[in-house]
Amino acid sequence: MNESTEFEYVGFWLRVCAHLIDTVLVLVVIIPILFSIYGSEELVSGVTLSGPMNILVSYILPAAVVITFWQARQATPGKMAIGARIVDARTGDKPSIKQDAIRYLGYFVSTFPLCLGLIWVGIDKRKQGWHDKLAGTVVVRRKNGGAEPVKFGD
Repeated sequence: MNESTEFEYVGFWLRVCAHLIDTVLVLVVIIPILFSIYGSEELVSGVTLSGPMNILVSYILPAAVVITFWQARQATPGKMAIGARIVDARTGDKPSIKQDAIRYLGYFVSTFPLCLGLIWVGIDKRKQGWHDKLAGTVVVRRKNGGAEPVKFGD
């Protein structure tokens, strides 16, 4: 088993911070687009937006952007802000596009039931959520005096 003393796993609270940054950035892009499509009445009234444009803007666009960031930078802007990146759990290399797609879809699995798959990051020794386990990835950053050294392999 390869062990890296250069990196550490990124834990639950740092990943929550990264996700909050990403959520704000996504909303800054998506809300004006939805506003231009549906108008202020429907957005402000809380009416459920439906139709192909909502699916495109609210689901497909964010998925495409996130997976593109993962492929280009191994991180979203939020993860970059905390110095984290996503790597293959076995090798430490850049994940494949298949792993990134599985990881993204795994977020939906991780939120059911009661976000347990996301909370799992705080419990797991390698700080993997269910989406990471499904995709075979881990989130790491340069070591800042963290606890557990990163181990690549099974």
